[in-house]
Amino acid sequence: MIHKTNGIVLRGVKYGETSLVLTIYTEIFGLQSYLVNGVRVSSKKNPGKANFFQPASMLDMVVYQNELKNLQRIKEFRFAHVYKSIFFDVFKNSVALFMVELLLKTLKQPEPNPDLFYFIEESFLRLDLSNDAVVANFPLFFSIHLAGFFGFRIQDDFSDKKPFLDLQEGVFVSEKPEHGYFLNDAYSYVSSQLLKVMQPEELVQIGLNREMRRELLQAYQNFYALHIPDFGTMKTVPVLQTVFGS
Repeated sequence: MIHKTNGIVLRGVKYGETSLVLTIYTEIFGLQSYLVNGVRVSSKKNPGKANFFQPASMLDMVVYQNELKNLQRIKEFRFAHVYKSIFFDVFKNSVALFMVELLLKTLKQPEPNPDLFYFIEESFLRLDLSNDAVVANFPLFFSIHLAGFFGFRIQDDFSDKKPFLDLQEGVFVSEKPEHGYFLNDAYSYVSSQLLKVMQPEELVQIGLNREMRRELLQAYQNFYALHIPDFGTMKTVPVLQTVFGS
């Protein structure tokens, strides 16, 4: 069957001399793998098309979908949106690659989830247009809100009586948990503020220094590792910490 769908490229792996195997999160099929032939060949008459498949690229595609196969094929493709800065701005690109890696570690099943797709799509679009102050807080915003789509959203009831964020349970509590996976009052408060952010532009109102972002980024990575089997560690976290610490 042939279908039209939008998709967000998460990963491309070289296959043979000229082809790519792609991991794409699609609007109507969820997470899918696609084989595209000949896109790594370029000449004066036929420029290569591998640039369409950079991580975070948004594509408008016509695809062949066979539910009995694990590897699908793309019949036609074009950019659904051309970014203004994500591929050229080192800070935005670092954040985009972090978002892509987090998605690769959390998206496990092919089932479609339109609401999740639109959240991811909108997040990349907003990142592309954001100023530096928003970009610096964007990984924290994306991490804490993405969790809600996988069933472990943090319940936002922070207060003076519940000043600790228990990362293992995903709730604010009155006393320090016996395990070591928690945030103290200052970091718990910031997490509560991030949970209240509905539009990325509001992130400019959350003033954080380099050390606070570093600690929160590490804490949220631990939060995911506690809830996603085999999550491991993220390669892009130290990259982000270096880029925004320079």
